[in-house]
Amino acid sequence: MAETSTDGRSTTEALALVPKAAAKQSMKDFKSDQEVRWCPGCGDYAILAAVQGFMPELGLARENIVFVSGIGCSSRFPYYLNTYGMHSIHGRAPAIATGLASSRRDLSVWVVTGDGDALSIGGNHLIHALRRNVNLKILLFNNRIYGLTKGQYSPTSEVGKITKSTPMGSLDAPFNPVSLALGAEASFVARTVDSDRKHLTEVLRQAAAHPGTALIEIYQNCNIFNDGAFDVLKDRERAEEAVIRLEHGQPIRFGVDNARGVVRNTRTGDLEVVTVTPDNEADILVHDAHAATPTTAFALSRLADPDTLQGTPIGVFRSVERPVYDSQMTDQLDAATERHGKGDLAALLAGGDTWTVVG
Repeated sequence: MAETSTDGRSTTEALALVPKAAAKQSMKDFKSDQEVRWCPGCGDYAILAAVQGFMPELGLARENIVFVSGIGCSSRFPYYLNTYGMHSIHGRAPAIATGLASSRRDLSVWVVTGDGDALSIGGNHLIHALRRNVNLKILLFNNRIYGLTKGQYSPTSEVGKITKSTPMGSLDAPFNPVSLALGAEASFVARTVDSDRKHLTEVLRQAAAHPGTALIEIYQNCNIFNDGAFDVLKDRERAEEAVIRLEHGQPIRFGVDNARGVVRNTRTGDLEVVTVTPDNEADILVHDAHAATPTTAFALSRLADPDTLQGTPIGVFRSVERPVYDSQMTDQLDAATERHGKGDLAALLAGGDTWTVVG
């Protein structure tokens, strides 16, 4: 007989509640009454507007949506969304969100974090959420700097970066968040840019529909401490030559008149950017976001010049199906209940080898 919860539901019912459908909603419904307090001109404003505008597409009641953040400028997000939310502790948002998503499968759980919060103190929490494939959507704002603590170099700052904490230039090799996520076997990995609302919204749409963990790196401008870090990807004329827009099933081409393309070097196996000619056009790589292995997606993540950002791919690098952690956990609980009956927590805590310590 299946174990029942305090309100009479079975374990499966308690962990897989049906999300409440929402009446028709608009962007206004997802704006909280809190004053938005970022520096004027911060890229976070554009991301917030895109997320607020996208939320009605989920078709969920606001009480079925939760935003969990860590520490940093981006982590003020939960205050500004009229949903449930938690401004948690430094680097631990994925851990807290994992517990929530695993125990309340009726919720749409989103993590908001930054390059410092996620990749420094929170690095282990991030990679383990990715490898477990918990049903989370992680928005990683990458501005290549510590903004909230006033301009120190971050785990994604380029080598030689002059900051308050590296006056002679950073010596650290930076993390590439997309490469890191692919190496952790993330089932959905994407990159977008704060000011490209159409592209950002489309990536959010695909991430929301994905079963399991979805990580989106968002290039975000910090106009106070690292202004213009991504200008080459935003300026219309320069971006045409610098940005590679990945679309599943389409040849990877870019530039004016799609004159440039990505091919695989048959000698080294690496990917290279070439000028497209009749002789090499058939060799242009066709993007496969659903490839079983992340090999090509990883190679694409290494394609951009780390200093100039020329040849930067944006879009969905990988989207594959893997077992979802919270679904598997529910199956194990049901199997254990079927096999052993209803558990007794008090007996478990007092059972086995116990010791009584007296003064």
